[in-house]
Amino acid sequence: MNRLLRWGHWFTFFNVLLALPVTLSFFLADPLPPDAIGWIYLALNWLGHTAFICLLFFIVTIFPVSLLFPSQRHVRGVAALLASIGLVVLIFDAYVYHSLGYHAGSASFEQTVDLLRQQVVTNLRNFVVITASVGLLLLALELVLSNFCWKKIERLKRSGIGAPALLTLLGSFICSHLLHIWGDAMEVTSITRQDNTLPLSYPATARTVLNRYQIISTQNNDQQPQSWLQQALATPQAVQLSCSAAPQAAPLDVWLVNKIDAELLQLLQLQNFKTLPQHLAPHDQTLGLSNLLHGQLAPAQPTTAPSWWNNLPAGFLQIDADASWNKQLPWLESQSTTPAAVRIHLQQDPALLLTQLKQRPAAQQLMVIEIAASGDRFALGPAQVWYHWPELRQQRFNQVSQHLDLMPTLLAYAGCFNQYPWIGENWLAASQNAKLNVIGNELYAFRKDKMLLVKEDGQYSVWSAGTFVALEQKPDLPLLTDALNRLTIAAAVR
Repeated sequence: MNRLLRWGHWFTFFNVLLALPVTLSFFLADPLPPDAIGWIYLALNWLGHTAFICLLFFIVTIFPVSLLFPSQRHVRGVAALLASIGLVVLIFDAYVYHSLGYHAGSASFEQTVDLLRQQVVTNLRNFVVITASVGLLLLALELVLSNFCWKKIERLKRSGIGAPALLTLLGSFICSHLLHIWGDAMEVTSITRQDNTLPLSYPATARTVLNRYQIISTQNNDQQPQSWLQQALATPQAVQLSCSAAPQAAPLDVWLVNKIDAELLQLLQLQNFKTLPQHLAPHDQTLGLSNLLHGQLAPAQPTTAPSWWNNLPAGFLQIDADASWNKQLPWLESQSTTPAAVRIHLQQDPALLLTQLKQRPAAQQLMVIEIAASGDRFALGPAQVWYHWPELRQQRFNQVSQHLDLMPTLLAYAGCFNQYPWIGENWLAASQNAKLNVIGNELYAFRKDKMLLVKEDGQYSVWSAGTFVALEQKPDLPLLTDALNRLTIAAAVR
C-alpha cells in the first residue's frame, strides 16, 4: 500500500504537468492582466490551482480505486483511464469557456448542449475523429506514465525533484489565496477579475462578471480611466451596409407614435393586428427614439444622423416627418425623395394615422410602435407594438423584443444587411440569444421571460420580463455573459 500511495503521488505530479497547458488556455480566453501584480497572481493561481484540481481528482477517484482493487496492475490501468477522462473533461471545459465565456456546469447546461449540437450538426465526422483521437492519445500517454511511475518509483524518489516540486506547487496555492484576499480587500481589479477563470475556483458572481469585462466601479473610480462599458456606450457600433441592387420588399409603413390611445387600440384590434407579447423600451422619449432610429446603445443627439443613414441607397427606407419632427431631426432634410419600400412615419397629428387605418386596404402592411414605455418602475418598461405584417406574423416570439431591434429588422427586410453585428436582433430571423440594453448605470440582460438587472456596483435582481414580478433566483451568469458578449463582438469590429 505504501508503494501504491507513492506511485499515486508521482502519477498525480505528472498529470499536473499535463494539465498546465490546458489550464493556461483559460487565461488566454480573457484579456491579460494590465499590471505586474495581475501577472504575479496569474502565475501563482495557474500553478497552485492546477495542482489543486489534479490532487482533488486523485483523492476523489484514483485513491478509492486503489483501496477497492487488490491488484496494482488493475489500479494502474483504471487510474490511467480515469485520468484520461479527467483531461478530456478539462479540455472540453476549456473549449466551452473559449466559446461561451463561462464554464460547463448545471447553470450552463442548456448552452453547453447547444454548443455541442452545433458542432455535431456542422461537422459530425471531424467532431468524432478529433474527440476519439484526443481521447485515445491521452489514454496511451496515461498508460505509459502510469507504468513509468510504478517501475521507476525508486529512481524518482532519489531524483530530488519531489520536495522542490511540492514546495513550488503548495507555495503557489497558498500565496495565490493570500494575494487574492489582499486584492479583494483593496479592490485590485487585475486580481479579482480572475476569480472564475479556472474551473472549481472562486464562485462566479455578477460582480465577478462585471469585473472581468472591466465594467465594475471601485472606490478609486475617479482616478481610473474610462471603463470599458463607458467606452462602449460613448462610441457607436460600426455599421457598414451592403444592399441589394434594388429593393425587393413589399411596401411597409411603420408609424412611431407617442401613445396608443383607446380609440387607436380598438381600431387596430378590429383590423386583426397582432402585438409583440413582450416589447420593452426606454421611458425617456429621446432615448427611445434613439434606440428606434439609430439601433445603438450609445445615446445619440437628435441632431445627429444615424451611422447607417449615409450608407443607405435611395429607394430602400424613407422617413416621412412633419415640420415639428423635421425641426428636431434636421438630418432628415438630406434624404432622397425617391419612394422607398419601407416608410417610417413621424407625425404629431394622431388623426393622420387613424385616417390611414380607416382607408387601409386589407393587404397593406403596417406597424404601429410607441416611442416611449409606460410605467416608471425601471428605466425600461413595456411599450406597445402592433402590426399587420405576414412575414412577422409567421415568427414565434418567446423572447423579449426591444426598440433596438427595429432598424436591424427594417433594413434587412428592405434588402440591406450590416456587415458588422448589430446590438439588436432581426425579428425576421430571430434567435434564442441573450439580449442586452444599458441605460445609465443599469445593465439589463434578457432571455425568454427572465430579466437580469445588474447595477454598476455589482448588485443584481432577477425579474419576469413580462410581469415585472421579482423572481427569487440567483443571478443567471451565463445569461449575463452572453449578453455582454454582444458588446464585446461589436466593440471588437470598431
